[in-house]
Amino acid sequence: MFISSGERQKFDPAQDQNSDLGKIIHMTDEGQRIGGHHYTMGHRNVLGLSFAPDGRLWASEMGPQGGDEVNLILPGRNYGWPRVSYGSHYGGADIPNNHKSRGFEEPKVWWNPSVSPGALMIYTGDLFPQWKGDALIGALSGQAFIRVDIDGDRARKADQWDMGERIRAVDQGAGGEVYLLEDGPGGRLLKLTPTRR
Repeated sequence: MFISSGERQKFDPAQDQNSDLGKIIHMTDEGQRIGGHHYTMGHRNVLGLSFAPDGRLWASEMGPQGGDEVNLILPGRNYGWPRVSYGSHYGGADIPNNHKSRGFEEPKVWWNPSVSPGALMIYTGDLFPQWKGDALIGALSGQAFIRVDIDGDRARKADQWDMGERIRAVDQGAGGEVYLLEDGPGGRLLKLTPTRR
């Protein structure tokens, strides 16, 4: 089991080995930590975690003003927040973006301006064969449904569909259909299936 925690806009705890804020933690079903204190660190706000069929773990993460990310989660790595980001502080102050030269993991995909990624799911169904193994993401401020093409340890932006509403969650049905949950009062549950021709 993997658990993510945001840094609650406190910044520095994400780089503090003695804090669980801004971290991903690997635990047993009984709640015991696996492999030391933290699995990864340097996260701002991970809202989606999902395994690809090859066993790789992927995450969607909200950045500050811009700098939303999709990351390949590797044990022991530091993802840099708040020392690096492809976004800027809400007051407009710059944040360095030279991840590699500072010893931090580079995001595989990032957005600026923000899309505010919510849940992330790796699609494994057969109804949309062209999406198999790809990340499907709901966007809150971006009001979109997003597909990120994943190929092994690489990822790239693929599709972004305007939904006209904030999308909080994405899930897969037993038959391979995709469900989207709108955010807020009156939010709808949408079922996506291929168009029949």
